[in-house]
Amino acid sequence: MSRESLKKNIKNTIASSQEIVFMPRDFFYLSDRDQVGRVFRQLTEEAFLYKVGYGVYVKTKISKYTGKTIPSADLREIAEIAMRKLGVDVIPTISEQKYINRETTQVPNRFVLGVNKRVSRRLQIGKASIKYEKVR
Repeated sequence: MSRESLKKNIKNTIASSQEIVFMPRDFFYLSDRDQVGRVFRQLTEEAFLYKVGYGVYVKTKISKYTGKTIPSADLREIAEIAMRKLGVDVIPTISEQKYINRETTQVPNRFVLGVNKRVSRRLQIGKASIKYEKVR
C-alpha cells in the first residue's frame, strides 16, 4: 500500500470513528510499524491529531475562542480512555473515595488518576500532565 493511500485510509478511519483516542498499534493491520508511525507524525504536523504522550494521539477540533486546534476532550478523559486501551483499570483515588463518601469537602485534583498497577507513561497537554496514584 502506498504511503498516500495509507494516510488517506487512516485519516478516513479516524474521521469517521466515534472514538477520540488513537494509538498507532490500532492500525498495524494496515501496514508495518514504521509506515503507520510516519503517517501519525504527518497527521500531527497537519494538526489533524494531537500527540498527548508516547503512542497516544487525540482527535483535534478548532477552538471557538482562539481559532487554533485543540484536543477534542479534556486531559482526564483522554487519560482514562488511554489507560483502558492499555489494559490498566481506572479506579477512584483515595481522595476521590473520601469525597464520594462525604468524609471530606476537599474537591479532588482532576490531574490525578487512580490505577490498579504501576504506570510510567506520561500524558500531557501543554504544561498540564496526569499523575498516577496506585490504589488497591
